[in-house]
Amino acid sequence: MGDDDTEMTGETSRRTYLRYGGALVGGGLLAGCSSGEATPTDDGESGATATATETPTATPGTGADTATASPSAERSTATAAGTYEACIEPVGCLAFDEVPETYIVNNGEWADMAFALGQRDGFLTATNMIPGFLFEPFDLDVPPESEATGLSATDWDKEVFYEQDPDVILMDPNYMHKTGWDDAWDRADTAEIRENVAPFFGNNILRRREFHDYRLYSLYEAFERLADLFRERERYEALAAVHDGLQAEIDSRLPPAAERPEIGLLNSASNPSEGTFYPMDTRVEGVEMKPYRDLGVGSAFPADLVEAGTIDYEQLLEVDPEILVFHWGIGTTGDGEGFSAEAFRERYVAPLEADSVGRRLTAVREGNVYPGAFGSQGPLVNLLQTEMVAQQLYPGEFGVFDADRFPDVPDEQRLFDRERVADIVAGNV
Repeated sequence: MGDDDTEMTGETSRRTYLRYGGALVGGGLLAGCSSGEATPTDDGESGATATATETPTATPGTGADTATASPSAERSTATAAGTYEACIEPVGCLAFDEVPETYIVNNGEWADMAFALGQRDGFLTATNMIPGFLFEPFDLDVPPESEATGLSATDWDKEVFYEQDPDVILMDPNYMHKTGWDDAWDRADTAEIRENVAPFFGNNILRRREFHDYRLYSLYEAFERLADLFRERERYEALAAVHDGLQAEIDSRLPPAAERPEIGLLNSASNPSEGTFYPMDTRVEGVEMKPYRDLGVGSAFPADLVEAGTIDYEQLLEVDPEILVFHWGIGTTGDGEGFSAEAFRERYVAPLEADSVGRRLTAVREGNVYPGAFGSQGPLVNLLQTEMVAQQLYPGEFGVFDADRFPDVPDEQRLFDRERVADIVAGNV
């Protein structure tokens, strides 16, 4: 294989129940799932002829990612007696004799998916984790980020993998040696961990990075494949039904597309005190923008400003969005134990109000400056945050977002049944 290919060689890990079912060929095929040629899917990505493509079905008027299930034989197949396969790009197909019990994740969306499938006890550690308070509405006891993140985001420590000894690593194998977060980590290190510790199973679904020239799954496409891995089809289908019900409810109450606001989405690394802002596009692919895409939210920032990377107060005023949202703000403003409305105001709102240009912004004058969704999100946190964004943008229709109470939401404003979700996670499907 060339340098740009994913090195899944078919080697056998030390875990005797696992056999690799094949290698990804050129980023376009899931070997072991198909012998056909790579063909473009509806969204222009490369997929195998006989491999499930599952392009998200658009909910009328929103472009929402719905959770339409595909025939299970297209994603995973029975192999020899007592074994089964689970498939995902860029890993390929893996064959198992038994369901993995423990796992490590990189970003929290894979932990969220595993929790949703009843695998909370198997979580070992993460690089970046979703704050635990976002799981509280679902009766899940999740450790605080300080205890959950045993891997450094910029200094990959192989010893952590050996010490934790997971059954599977829920991570895109290319992420480690192609992002450049740790210059010392290379392809050989990834291969060593795969060979000596555990197989990788994951796809970098948070956002598309430069190395990601293969399929980027929607949240529920990835969730379905993880359900194949853990053999939790019933939980997956039950949660997919809740998700689609929430999307249908929201869609039925949204105003016409022409009447929906275009928001000014800013990265939470923006610093109003220093007058530096990082504009973002609400419409790009990846899990982190799912709530905005599903609500049909447009971006107030033109492409040239997003590409510029950094803007100042004068440029922000030229655009003058009617709503300003600081992306990731709901999970990064506080003490890690919960969201702090006071801390959010001190960090973002007060400096905007104090600046001679900032106070002229429409969003500031009208009190429409909000903490944005925590970009790393699986099916559980996404339900909560889609509801949250709906209330921030359409308070007259969905109820006013109460920053001081979040994630507690009054019963009359809830758009999905928390108890039903908690029951599914607990196995009462």
